[in-house]
Amino acid sequence: MSHKQANLLRTIFQDSHAANIHWREVESLLNHLGAHVEASHGARFKVTLNGVTDFLHHPHQGSECTRDHIKHLREFLLHAGVSLSSYDAEKDK
Repeated sequence: MSHKQANLLRTIFQDSHAANIHWREVESLLNHLGAHVEASHGARFKVTLNGVTDFLHHPHQGSECTRDHIKHLREFLLHAGVSLSSYDAEKDK
């Protein structure tokens, strides 16, 4: 995982959700984590990671994700078994 992707993961899991995260950064992180991302209807993307499937939305205006997008992404990652502690455990191996 690149330094930038690691920082993005930390930002996603912060208590206060940042709103200055670009969709392309999220997509890059998901691809690095091994997620299968495919376009669905409109601005929706079907994302499958570790057997968990959900639909994420591309921001409609601009490319920055809203706090709600980040909150939804965080919940999806947690359901898929991705967290800061799991990342730190992998990094220490």
